[in-house]
Amino acid sequence: MTAAARNKVAGAPALSAQAEAFLEMLVVERGAAKNTLDAYARDLRHAGAFLSKNRETLESADAEALRRYLIHLSASGMSARTAARRLSALRQFYRFLYGEGMRDDDPTATLESPRQGRSLPKTLSEAEVDRLLEAARQREGAEGLRLTALLEVLYATGLRVSELVGLPISAVTRDPRLLIVRGKGGKERMVPISAPARAALDAYCEVRRRFLRRPEDDTWLFPSRSLGGHLTRHRVAQLLKELAIEAGLEPSKISPHVLRHAFASHMLARGADLRSVQQLLGHADIATTQIYTHVLSDQLKSLVEDRHPLADRTEERKPAEKRAAKGNAAETEAAE
Repeated sequence: MTAAARNKVAGAPALSAQAEAFLEMLVVERGAAKNTLDAYARDLRHAGAFLSKNRETLESADAEALRRYLIHLSASGMSARTAARRLSALRQFYRFLYGEGMRDDDPTATLESPRQGRSLPKTLSEAEVDRLLEAARQREGAEGLRLTALLEVLYATGLRVSELVGLPISAVTRDPRLLIVRGKGGKERMVPISAPARAALDAYCEVRRRFLRRPEDDTWLFPSRSLGGHLTRHRVAQLLKELAIEAGLEPSKISPHVLRHAFASHMLARGADLRSVQQLLGHADIATTQIYTHVLSDQLKSLVEDRHPLADRTEERKPAEKRAAKGNAAETEAAE
């Protein structure tokens, strides 16, 4: 989104020249994607709108004004996670202003981030993924082949949905064993693709041209009649929720990102090492990938509690333990 477009958002205050310079820095120095820029712009605009009610500006706000903003976020019912993300955007903005000499201080330096509980990613069991795949395969015609390919590739690779819909047709015409994926910041990575996913892609490619808006628009692996020329993230999410209903699953549990979580969790559960999963997911920091080890730990704990042979005897032992305790108590009293 260009600076002009960002400042034409209905009902939203215009971004300042300093804010636009900050967003430009994110593009030039960090290779920020459009979705990232839009998120930063929304966060800065939201803070600016609050500050303007007290006749303050985002660029000149002090620590106390920003503290009032954080209190307002909490009072409005915003989650600690979202409030922390907005504070992170403000921290980066003010560090940029300080570094560029536009301010002589950083007002966020003394602010504490909202406390967050550990939020584990939602995921699916292998059986639930199988139900989704089976439901997709029951779909007939070109729509069914496309949906099966979408689902197979999402689960087999752990791609972000934005990476999936943005795949060019050339991504599958090179080495059939690999996908070349352009991820966050424009960084490319190679992702292996399983034989079932490749077979689903091959079957879909036989009917792919039916989804072209115009014959000459032969750019994207998953073309559509949308303005962007390819399937949108929103449409993929819709298709998966419709499929969840057909599979007898709760639609609110299913999303493209949940399939990404399922990919990572199931890989680790089957013995994949953390570094490999990090590379496959395209995480810059392994700490981001480590969240899946917590999911795995909880699953293993439940497995031991529910499936270990001694687990069934726990309740049986309790009455016996109580009787033994009473007997010991009686013997003690007699001895005394």
